[in-house]
Amino acid sequence: MDRTDQDAAATADRKQRQREDFHADDPAAGPLTTDQGVEVDHTDDSLTAGERGPTLMEDFHFREKLTHFDHERIPERVVHARGAGAYGYFQPYESCAEFTRAAFLQDPAVRTPVFVRFSTVQGPKGSADTVRDVRGFATKFYTSEGNYDLVGNNFPVFFIQDGIKFPDFVHAVKPEPHNDMPTGASAHDTLWDFVSLQPETLHAIMWLMSDRAIPRSYRMMQGFGVHTFRFVNAEGKGTFVKFHWKPRLGSHSLVWDEAQECQGRNPDFNRGDLWDAIEAGEYPEWELGVQLVPEEDEFAFDFDLLDATKLIPEEQVPVRPIGRMVLDRNPENFFAETEQVAFHTANVVPGIDFTNDPLLQARNFSYLDTQLTRLGGPNFAQLPVNRPVAPVRTNQRDGAHQSAIHRGTNYFPNSLGGGCPAHAGVDGKAFTHYTERVDGHKIRRRSPSFQDHWSQPALFWNSMSDWEKQHIVEAFRFELGKVDARAVRARTVEQLAKVNGELANEVARGIGVPLPSGPAAEASKSASPALSLESQRGDGSIRTRKIAVLVTDGIDAEQVTSVRERLAAEGAIVEALAPVDGEVRGADGELYTVDRALPTVASVLYDALLLPGGPVGTPPAAADPDAMRFVRDAYRHGKPIGALGSGVGILSALEPEGLRLSAEFHHVESDLGVVTETSPGAAGEEFLDAFVAAIAAHRHWDRLPTRH
Repeated sequence: MDRTDQDAAATADRKQRQREDFHADDPAAGPLTTDQGVEVDHTDDSLTAGERGPTLMEDFHFREKLTHFDHERIPERVVHARGAGAYGYFQPYESCAEFTRAAFLQDPAVRTPVFVRFSTVQGPKGSADTVRDVRGFATKFYTSEGNYDLVGNNFPVFFIQDGIKFPDFVHAVKPEPHNDMPTGASAHDTLWDFVSLQPETLHAIMWLMSDRAIPRSYRMMQGFGVHTFRFVNAEGKGTFVKFHWKPRLGSHSLVWDEAQECQGRNPDFNRGDLWDAIEAGEYPEWELGVQLVPEEDEFAFDFDLLDATKLIPEEQVPVRPIGRMVLDRNPENFFAETEQVAFHTANVVPGIDFTNDPLLQARNFSYLDTQLTRLGGPNFAQLPVNRPVAPVRTNQRDGAHQSAIHRGTNYFPNSLGGGCPAHAGVDGKAFTHYTERVDGHKIRRRSPSFQDHWSQPALFWNSMSDWEKQHIVEAFRFELGKVDARAVRARTVEQLAKVNGELANEVARGIGVPLPSGPAAEASKSASPALSLESQRGDGSIRTRKIAVLVTDGIDAEQVTSVRERLAAEGAIVEALAPVDGEVRGADGELYTVDRALPTVASVLYDALLLPGGPVGTPPAAADPDAMRFVRDAYRHGKPIGALGSGVGILSALEPEGLRLSAEFHHVESDLGVVTETSPGAAGEEFLDAFVAAIAAHRHWDRLPTRH
C-alpha cells in the first residue's frame, strides 16, 4: 500500500471512529428513560384523571414522546404522506338542532364548502396508491362559525387505544430502520412483532387483512370518524356521536393480485381515478350518517365507548343519514392545496365536542405540534387552503411566514385598541366546552373496560361472506409469510386463535407454523351484516365504471356500437383496445378508432370486458397473447365479461379454469358474471340488460378458486 492509500485508509478509519462515538445500542440495555434520563416505568397509558378521565397536560413523558415523534419527518408527513384532494360542498338533509347547535347542520338550503384529502398511511409520497393499507379520509368544513375538521379513516376502528402508543405502532409499521424496507407495505417483522404482543391491534388488523384495505377507488370507499365524539345542542345537552361516510357508488375493492400489478401498471391508480372523475363531471358523492347514543346509555354496551378499537354495530344503533357531500372541483396546485392542507381533530365548532377517548386526546395535541414543523411555524392557518371563511380576530402575532401587516394592540384586555378584539358576547355563538364532572386519582392505567381485545375481531370475522373470509386468510398468509422470525409468526397465530379457531388453523397451515397450542376461542355467533362488503354494493349504478372492448380487424362494428351506446347511456366509460394503436377495419370495411394499444394497459385497470365477434369463426384476438392474458386476468379477478357472436369462442380457453359454457348459444346465457350471446349483429336488449346487471355487481366472487 503506497503512502496515498495509507493516508486515505487512515482518514477513513478516523471517520469510522468518529461515527462509532455516536452509535447507540439498539435496543439499548437498561430501563426506559425520558430524554432527560428519568426512568419510566410505564409507557402504554397516558396520565389521566381517573381511569376514564381526560389526559393531563402535566404528563411530561407523553408530551415528550409525542413531540419527538411528530418532528421525525421534514417536511413530509410522518403518516398519510401520499394523498389526493378535492373541493366540494356539504349540505344537510334537515336541521339537526335537536342534537347539535353546529350552524352547518341546521339549514338544508345552506351548502358548506369543504376540502377532502384521501391518503395512504404507511408509505412515503413516492409509494403506490394500491398498497394494502388504511386510507385517510379527512374533511375540512369551512363553516360560518370557523373550520371544522372531521379527520377519519376508511376503517371505523384504530390499532391502539391510547395515543401514547402511536409512535410505537407507526415505528413498527414503517420500513424497518436498518434497511428502510419495505416501502408502502406492512408485510414485515417489526409490524407483526408489535401485533403479536399488542392484542388491542387485532380488530384493526382484521380490517387491514380484508379487502377494505385495497379499495377500488377513493370514490367507492367508506369513511369513519373512528372516535366517539359529542354533539351538544343549544341547551347544553350532550349526545355521543360516531360519524360515517357512505359512498353513493357503493364500497368496492380490488383483488390483491391486481392491486399488486396496479402498483407497476399505474401507481397513481386511485389518485388519477379521483381526478379524472371530477374533470369529467362525474362528481363523487357521499352520505354523512351518525350513530347517536344518549349520554344516559354510555354504559349500555359490552365495550367502552371511549375505546377507539371498538365500533358500535349498526344493528344496535342504526346509522342516521343527516346530509350529503359532493366533490366537484380539483385543486389548481397540488403543493399549495393538497400538500399544505392542515387537518386537526381539535378544530371543532360550537355544537361538536370531545370525549375522554385517550387516543383522541393525544391526537388533539399531536396534530398541531406536527404542523408546526411540517409547515414551518405557527402561521399555517393563513395558507389559502387552511383559511376559514369565518372572520379571524386574534392577538397572535409575528412568527415564521406571517403574511399580515398588523397594526395596533396585541393583548387583552386593552383600552388603547378600543378593547378589541373583545370576548364574544352572551348571544350563544361562542364555543363553550361541554360541562362534565371530572374527578379521580392521577393514574397511568387503562380502564378494565378496555381489556376485551377479541370479541369485536370475532364479530368482524363472523360478519364476512365466504369470499371475504377466504381473502382474509390469504392476506394473513401473504403478510406473515414475509415475516422472517418464526416465533413472531407463531405468536400471531396464537392471538388469532383467540379470535376464531378456524381462522388461526387456516393461517397456520399456510405459513408453516404449528397449529395453535392453546384452547381455541369459543366460537362466537354474533355478526353484523353491515360490516360485509356484500351489504355495501351501492345503488346499482355503473356510472364511471371502465369497460374494455377488445377489437381487431374484422370485428362486427355494429355489435360494438350497440353495446357502447348502451353503456355510455348508463354513465360507463368504454375504451376500445387493439394490439396496436390507431384504427382497425371492421367486417363492413369501415374504419373503427382504437382508444389504447393493449401493450400500454392491462385488465387490472378496467372493471369489465367485452369480446365482440366477427362475421365467421373466432376473431384474431384469440391469437394475440396480450389479449388472451387480458381475458384470463379479467376472469380470474371476478370481473364481468360479455361475449358476442364468435367472440364467445375466445372464452373456450377459460374452460380449464372453471368457466362453464353451454353447448348452444342461440340465446343469452349469464353465469357468474359471464354473459354470452352468439347472434350476429347488434346486441339485443336481453344481453345488454344482463351485462349491465353483471357490471353493477362489480365482482363475481363465486367463480374465484378456493385455495385452502
